[in-house]
Amino acid sequence: MSAAERTGPTGANWARRIVFGVVLGLVALVGGTAFRVWQVARDNDRDSADVIVVLGAAQYNGKPSDIFTARLEKARQLYDEGVAKTVITAGGKKAADNFTEAQAGARWLTGHGVPASATLPVGEGNDTLRSLRAVADQVNAHGWRSAVLVSDPWHSFRSRTMARDLGMDAWTAPTHSGPIVQERATQVRYISRETGALLFYELTKAPADDLFAAMLG
Repeated sequence: MSAAERTGPTGANWARRIVFGVVLGLVALVGGTAFRVWQVARDNDRDSADVIVVLGAAQYNGKPSDIFTARLEKARQLYDEGVAKTVITAGGKKAADNFTEAQAGARWLTGHGVPASATLPVGEGNDTLRSLRAVADQVNAHGWRSAVLVSDPWHSFRSRTMARDLGMDAWTAPTHSGPIVQERATQVRYISRETGALLFYELTKAPADDLFAAMLG
């Protein structure tokens, strides 16, 4: 037996083991988070709730984008099934917009059979966290507690995590139609993006938009 074998691992060996352990831990963390994003995306909980919350997406002068329309159609179906008596539409607007995402969503719903009295547009926030903070304020103000969240499948885990952190008893009923779920390459891209955004939120309790803004200057 050599002297090196008798004295045990060298400092360099320990350093390699530590680096390997850190890399292995990061891979497990990222992989586990990506799996949970994929897993929650498959949920379709139709249990009764106090409110249905539709998370906003792009709209064009009051007309929801295809992605937003898929979310609104799912919310309309849930309302028709009696899941909740009120549909909250969430989302603010850009400076030049005439409508908030919330207003555009409420207009679409009322145009497709949901009574105006059953809609509650909450037009604040230009990212998921800030929109959900405004929604949580309204939920608390009305004495509600439970909410079923409607968004894209890959967005569900992050939005549910944020909603629960804000005190809502929240679960998800994501869309399973629309442009985001039609192609596997698109699905992989969104799962990767949501995994990074969720890990950033868990680390900082801030929306990923803040990270992108900082990176851009």
